[in-house]
Amino acid sequence: MQTFLFYDLETTGLSKAFDQVLQFAAIRTDKNLHEIERYELKVKLNPDVIPSPHALITHHIGIHDAASGISEYDAIRQIHRWMNQPGTISLGYNTLGFDDEFLRFSFFRNLLPPYTHQYANNCGRMDLYPMTIMYYLFKNHLIRWPTIEDKISLKLELLNHANALAAGRAHDAMVDVEATLQLAKYFHKENEMWNYLAGHFNKTIDNQRAELLQKNMALLFEGFLGAENKYHCPVLFIGQHRHYKNQSLWLRLDMESLPETTQETLTETTRMLNKKPGEPGFVLPMKERFLQHLTSERLKLAEYNHKWLEKNPGVLHAITEHYLEYKHPVYPNTDVDASLYLTGFKNPVEERFCQNFHAANPKEKANMVEKIQNPAIRTQAIRILGRHFPEVLTSKQAEEFNLYMAKIHPEEEDAMIDFQNKKRLTPQTALQQIDEIRKSKILSEEQQGLLTNLEHYLKRFKS
Repeated sequence: MQTFLFYDLETTGLSKAFDQVLQFAAIRTDKNLHEIERYELKVKLNPDVIPSPHALITHHIGIHDAASGISEYDAIRQIHRWMNQPGTISLGYNTLGFDDEFLRFSFFRNLLPPYTHQYANNCGRMDLYPMTIMYYLFKNHLIRWPTIEDKISLKLELLNHANALAAGRAHDAMVDVEATLQLAKYFHKENEMWNYLAGHFNKTIDNQRAELLQKNMALLFEGFLGAENKYHCPVLFIGQHRHYKNQSLWLRLDMESLPETTQETLTETTRMLNKKPGEPGFVLPMKERFLQHLTSERLKLAEYNHKWLEKNPGVLHAITEHYLEYKHPVYPNTDVDASLYLTGFKNPVEERFCQNFHAANPKEKANMVEKIQNPAIRTQAIRILGRHFPEVLTSKQAEEFNLYMAKIHPEEEDAMIDFQNKKRLTPQTALQQIDEIRKSKILSEEQQGLLTNLEHYLKRFKS
């Protein structure tokens, strides 16, 4: 039976590799959005995680609250089971923009398969945020649409407030799940549109639709294009990426700088949009019913640029070659917990080790660590034990974990990095952020108390 799992996370920060889940909430429904079951987890803060002050004053989960709850190891394994229940379509509000990747790294860090919830056992993913964009543009009679200074805002908390979707404080995970589900129920009334948009999250259907649009101009709808562009732009397909096989590339055509492009300036004068099958953005044909929000100026500019590219095939070839060959930089010092995209898939022996590791008791886990050949998996296993079962570590394993913990409070230039070369938040940087927040924001008494408690906690890393 196919079910929807509407879910939301509250986390210690925005780093997918280094932050952790503090609260998970979900509601499982049938395909008609009737509730079947709901889940909620409060997760204990790991000893090696430095919470972001910005996150803390947003979701109001303070250091004292985070001192209780189930371990991250147990929580992530439970979430993995829920999301991998056969027939589960997991979704939320902007989950493909944040939550899904955050969980992939959480699964990876805890030696769980990071991708099976996307394809195995008839499972899959959707995201209500890009669907909301399409309903706003083409079926906007269904709900009230909030504005800030006469500009549309599609933030969930504002949609909730405008439509009374759910009671409770925004950025509480269950409140946000209830609001997302109620929003989905409004949209589901337009069932034909719901089913059409759901097809964009099916890789086969999405690929088939995109292939029909690869010879002419098309429209690509994506949230980051912004309300000022009505969340879409005209594009031209330039090919499948040669190194990242699951990505098609679409050149944005409403750029005034495009006709100024030379081989030397193309990175400044062009914009390329990468699309993965079954994920936003949505690529639609240049048909009248979809063109209603594209201004005549942008349409004329796109048509002019399209003709200009046809007349300048050498420039188009240079653009194509550059983007089809582009590779993301690889940083050799990437921390092991941040190396999801660098290590490849585990082989069958490694998969069996991970399965047996999860099934073993803590003492058996510590003994198993010494038998694994893969040094990255060994390091991750020791970190799991050090975070949650420190009493079972051997003296050698404890020494390794203590050396790792010493890296949590380094000099700033020695901070660990993730796969994008972004530095892990250090206690010193977090303390600086607290000072900046106090100077720049008007805080409630509760927020001030949360920051004070966090400040005391962070100062312990100095001692």
